[in-house]
Amino acid sequence: MRIISGSARGRRLKEPQGMETRPTTDKVKESLFNIIQFEVEGRRVLDLFAGTGQLGLEALSRGAEHCVFVDQRREAAALVRENIKLCRFEDRAQVVQEEAQWFLRSCKERFDVIFLDPPYGTNLLEQCVEKIARFDILREHGIIVCESKAEWSAPALETPYETGREYRYGQVKLTVCRRAGSVIR
Repeated sequence: MRIISGSARGRRLKEPQGMETRPTTDKVKESLFNIIQFEVEGRRVLDLFAGTGQLGLEALSRGAEHCVFVDQRREAAALVRENIKLCRFEDRAQVVQEEAQWFLRSCKERFDVIFLDPPYGTNLLEQCVEKIARFDILREHGIIVCESKAEWSAPALETPYETGREYRYGQVKLTVCRRAGSVIR
């Protein structure tokens, strides 16, 4: 697992032991950042279910202004902190060890890009997308990138939120949801 592009390009990230964390493959990550390449620079990012932090770190490497990494597991939060230090992004990153839905309920910040990659086989993805829209923590023109199994369908969203395009990579699907005004469809 490595940073693909930007200021930390080629930096190898530490990976977790065991099977609790399912890191995004380099192929899917590269495709994801090709899809959102013009949505990252200078933006505020939320990496919910951060795991290793690789999605938020890739965004920081590509010029994101700041990233908040959220994971409820102590080991994952510690790993994210190590990877932030490896990439030298301490001044542009914040790690929160908290359950994702509690974080969304209490969040006072708004983001431009939100990465959602919860454990497969749960209903956490639907719940978090709905909470993001309900609590309106996405800035105008903001995007939510959901990583899921290929058969997952995004929940119906109320205006100004809407589900955009879907991209399939074998058994993995990326779904881009957006807040009114975003250029990605």
